[in-house]
Amino acid sequence: MIDDDRDTVEVFVDYLKILNVNVLTRGYCGKDAVELYERHRPDMVFLDLMMADYDGFYALERIRKINPDAKVIVVTADLRSDIEMKLSALKPTEVVFKPFAPEILEEIVKKYKSA
Repeated sequence: MIDDDRDTVEVFVDYLKILNVNVLTRGYCGKDAVELYERHRPDMVFLDLMMADYDGFYALERIRKINPDAKVIVVTADLRSDIEMKLSALKPTEVVFKPFAPEILEEIVKKYKSA
């Protein structure tokens, strides 16, 4: 999970662990996301969009260059149309809008988790 809010990351990671997801690492900006993706090549990346300095757009664009098929799930509270247009060009695997029901996360994990 990559988010600039450390509390959000910890809650998200705790919930992923309940879903039996092996969380390899945590990050707090888009630059972390890219570096951690290169190092660990995870099955999935949960990525916030709006972060100071290096945002989720920065991360998604670079992760797509490393692996066009990477499973990147964008988690955002921003519903503006310009954001949606930028996102569609970068082709995230899924977009989840905050706040969301825990069942949504469970469905995504089931859908994309490698066997």
